[in-house]
Amino acid sequence: MDDVLTLARLQFALTAIAHYLFVSLTLGLVTFLVVMQTRWAITGKDKHRAQTRFWGQLYLINYALGIGTGIVMEFQFGLNWSGLTHAAGNVFGAPLAVETLVAFFAESTLLGIWIFGWDRLGRTAHTVLIWLVALTAYASVFFVMAANGFLQNPARTRTKDGEMVPIDAATLFQNTNASSATVHVLTSALTTGAFFVVAVSAWHLRKRTAHTEFFWSSMKLALPVAAVMAMITGVMGASLFQVVAQDTPTKFGPGNKDAEAQAKEFTEKFGPDNYFPPDYVKTAESFMISSWGVMMVLTLLATLFLIKRNLIRRRILLWLLSAAVVLPYLASTAGWIFREAGRQPWAVYGVLKTEEAVTPGLTLGGAITSLLVFGVLVAALTLVDWALLIRFARKGPDGTQLGAAPPAPDEKPADVPQLTY
Repeated sequence: MDDVLTLARLQFALTAIAHYLFVSLTLGLVTFLVVMQTRWAITGKDKHRAQTRFWGQLYLINYALGIGTGIVMEFQFGLNWSGLTHAAGNVFGAPLAVETLVAFFAESTLLGIWIFGWDRLGRTAHTVLIWLVALTAYASVFFVMAANGFLQNPARTRTKDGEMVPIDAATLFQNTNASSATVHVLTSALTTGAFFVVAVSAWHLRKRTAHTEFFWSSMKLALPVAAVMAMITGVMGASLFQVVAQDTPTKFGPGNKDAEAQAKEFTEKFGPDNYFPPDYVKTAESFMISSWGVMMVLTLLATLFLIKRNLIRRRILLWLLSAAVVLPYLASTAGWIFREAGRQPWAVYGVLKTEEAVTPGLTLGGAITSLLVFGVLVAALTLVDWALLIRFARKGPDGTQLGAAPPAPDEKPADVPQLTY
């Protein structure tokens, strides 16, 4: 059973982390698209339209492939974690269902109209669409974190016939663990999007490609945002430690007074067990904090060189800005490890243990097969995503197909005979 549980946890960890890598970039880029297209709608300048098309195409690549990882992740609630859905599905299932409606129906529909609405809708109507896409994306995060916040802090619920049910409809939306984490996720995603725009722009500026002015404009927009959002994310992360100390104190491990007091209560109520998280959770916490520190220092330094275009002449700094694209991903991954693995041994903190949440009857062979199939699928989607992003990012605006004007219909040659009926 221990091996099955370990494999099920590993599978969910890999798919959840991979999915969030897509989500963070999608949320960050769509915010920049809102700004770029709004500037185009107001000014009508072609350079703003070109920016929207180029960064929008990269956003669409990431969005389309990210949907696949999201579907894979949610499949696991039925495959490997039916014990969790049986015990607590009445509570956290509702926000996940709403998120599916918002993300896969409303957001995708609006995005489809936006994609095919170029040169068919007016600038204002087309811009309103990208605003709505961004708002539905933000709403999607809220509903997901409402479900996740319940797993961290199952407040305002009761047990009926062995199943958890909410005391009232507003239970999930009054959870401070969820609301504070939602803001942190959004600022983290904006940081990721800003670092991505900065990294691609820095590459073109360092290579002296033919689109220096295009990417200099993108750099001036994204670099200050990266610096500010990195600081805000760091501040939000620090404030979240107070929420963690209140809701899930055992995450801080042995040696912490509140954590040891909580572990003692669990022992008295549920019997002896290791109620502290594994050692790598502390390592993830330290790595998360140090990564955000590096991001803040690097972006603040680089922002100073925006004055008089000095940054263009600092090739080493441009190289560092391109390489730093991985930092938000690494920091976010470490943050999720701290948040989720730090909750162990609980699936629902203080209520349902992880070993009770796994699907009854799940065999070792089934767990291994599931891990391999879904692991390979998620890895393939991730590799294809980054391969396409790198390919079209290097091409620059000349390789943009999104919003391209349709070719004029070919004229029929004069010697082609006309058929009559």
